[in-house]
Amino acid sequence: MEIFIQNLFNALQWGSFYALIALGYTLVYGVLLLINFAHGDIFMVGAYIAFFVSSLLLGDLMGVFNLPGWAALALTVPLTMLLTAGVGVTLERIAYRPLRRKGAHRLYVVITALMCGLILENGNLALLGASRRKLPDMVDKVVYTFGSVSVTNLKVWVIITAFLVFFLLQFIVTRTRIGMAMRAVAWDKFALPLMGIPLDSIIVFTFVLGSGFAGLAGLLFAMSYPILDPYMGAMVGWKAFIAAVVGGIGDIRGAFIGGFLLAFIEIMVAAFLPSTFRDLFAFTILLMILWQRPTGLFGVAKTTKI
Repeated sequence: MEIFIQNLFNALQWGSFYALIALGYTLVYGVLLLINFAHGDIFMVGAYIAFFVSSLLLGDLMGVFNLPGWAALALTVPLTMLLTAGVGVTLERIAYRPLRRKGAHRLYVVITALMCGLILENGNLALLGASRRKLPDMVDKVVYTFGSVSVTNLKVWVIITAFLVFFLLQFIVTRTRIGMAMRAVAWDKFALPLMGIPLDSIIVFTFVLGSGFAGLAGLLFAMSYPILDPYMGAMVGWKAFIAAVVGGIGDIRGAFIGGFLLAFIEIMVAAFLPSTFRDLFAFTILLMILWQRPTGLFGVAKTTKI
């Protein structure tokens, strides 16, 4: 039982990473019916932004500031989310909006998203090199031990942050005027301008939310596993996308639960079976779920008017 509880905490931590990234996928898809395949690489960019911001504030970079760790962390979180949101909005403005205004087929937009991800990866590689980087320590690591179960303070923060983000996003989408406008875009984006609602502003806000959460996930991931490389967002991003699909892409609750479901399967398989079976068993089980529910656990089949 203690082994199960220990692995449950590990699954909750990894599920928090998947869930934060999956929320960005499902937000953009729910509003635009666009699968933003560059989202995993925005997560990577967020981790690198966190590295440079924290290094600057701690005095490791340029020696301009020399803040204590808690103050550097308090500033790194909002700055990382803001700058990463700027990257996401830039992609929307440069890559996606021109195609949307020209009425391009959705397939071309998906291919564009894949190319944007490759540009972010290889641009990072060209500018910063292939050497891995380590995020500086901003907080002291504290280990809480309950019997043979050990949990760090950072692991607890990651899990709590993921749930707070989920409740905040649920509140924004369901209880605010801009959330109502986002749902209206998903329902009928052509009628929205006739109601005086600026379509482009709503789409930009959607990318701000999704990319900001990806940046937060990148910061938390870099604090937990502080080795950064340009391709760190590829596999994590794909797994988060699969989690969003299994949960029901376009549904916030489904993306959140799908992230934890995928992490739970992965961690439990790696705990009781050889770790090489982890992805095999995880994706097989998720595929079986999609066989039974093609729209995902919380997804709803949609009809298209002709």
